Amino acid sequence: MIRILTDSAADLTPADRARPGVTVVPLQVVFSNGDTALDGVDITGDAYYERLKGEEKLPRTSQPSPDQFIEVFEQARAAGDQVVAVLLSSTLSGTWQCARLAAETCEFEDLWVVDSRTGSQGEAVLVREALRLRDEQGCTAEQIAAALEELKGRIRILGVVDSLKHLHKGGRLPAAVALVGGALGIKPVLSVMDGEIRLADTARGRPGALVALFKQIDKLGGIDPQYGYVLLYSDEKSTVAPIHRYLHDNLHLTGGRVAQLGAVIGTHIGPGCAALVFVAQPAE
Repeated sequence: MIRILTDSAADLTPADRARPGVTVVPLQVVFSNGDTALDGVDITGDAYYERLKGEEKLPRTSQPSPDQFIEVFEQARAAGDQVVAVLLSSTLSGTWQCARLAAETCEFEDLWVVDSRTGSQGEAVLVREALRLRDEQGCTAEQIAAALEELKGRIRILGVVDSLKHLHKGGRLPAAVALVGGALGIKPVLSVMDGEIRLADTARGRPGALVALFKQIDKLGGIDPQYGYVLLYSDEKSTVAPIHRYLHDNLHLTGGRVAQLGAVIGTHIGPGCAALVFVAQPAE
């Protein structure tokens, strides 16, 4: 069997997690008082954002230990299985490096590790494609990994956030960029592609920021309907409604998913996020 391994930063839905051969290795959130929680195991998204409101200091996030990966690899070896691992971007976390170290430590060779160069539902897009290639196309582990390496360069995330302070405090944005996005009344539009979080645009107020987001869709290659799209939110599901209306009424797209940012990615993004995850059209 080919096992599909990912980390909890992929924010897989319960249905995705329940599919045969899917394994999720959790990252950890550490609160200022020393409390810890395994992402997606000990705390739900809603419960996390409720607690985040009362936290004076931004919680820390921690990658899985090599031992957590070693346990999974040993189980796969004992069962005679292969593993395709789709992991959080190496530019955002040390999770990918930990998996590589674990594989070398236990000398597990039936492993293909894909640095997703993205996070959250960007990772999940790759996981679902891996499962499709395994279950519907009968691809080998090597073929799946090669296909994901090609596809990952087309994954785009566009999001509107209330503030860049969480990204800045977490070290994911330089101070100069955070300052631009923190101007009075200005809402930042972020993009994530090829492992980088960028300030794609700014606008006055959330309605203006959403219009700016819509304009970025074509700039980043347009949406390939073959892969659908995902509407992603942090604490308030209703924030993605305007994006859904635009995709449905203006781009005539259907079949989208809705998902919540988990604790790990949510720590760095913060409340008030509304985002769109899609696969760009192939280059001509």
